[in-house]
Amino acid sequence: MIPLPVDIYKRHPDACMPSYASPGSCAFDLCPIEDATIAPGEIVRLRTGLVIKVPSGYTLLIAARSSLPRRYGLCVPQGFGIVDNDFCGPDDELLIQLLNFTQTPVRIQKGDRLVQGLLVPFAAATFREMDAPASANRGGFGSTG
Repeated sequence: MIPLPVDIYKRHPDACMPSYASPGSCAFDLCPIEDATIAPGEIVRLRTGLVIKVPSGYTLLIAARSSLPRRYGLCVPQGFGIVDNDFCGPDDELLIQLLNFTQTPVRIQKGDRLVQGLLVPFAAATFREMDAPASANRGGFGSTG
């Protein structure tokens, strides 16, 4: 694997630098810089204290660690977050958005590894309008049968 240089600005002295848990990890762990109690059904955004300059041609996906639902009863409510490569100004701090889907309050501590980031290359589309679709209907709702 060829290392990809990524610039990071720590807005807060308690910010945890992203880290890979093992040599084979494709995603790096992120953690909050604050303690929180998340009420049942509540959505919160927790500070990481980090501004990450995503390299040109990449996007940063923020996803739940696999232990987040089982261990904490939390999920990333939008499924995953997308961080554009121009979201890197001095106040563009990366936040961790979480939903408590349990019936009890959930306690989070500063430094808990809650989500993970994955740098993914992308292609920007050039959209062209057509007069009509070129293919026949398949039927169903995204189904082939």
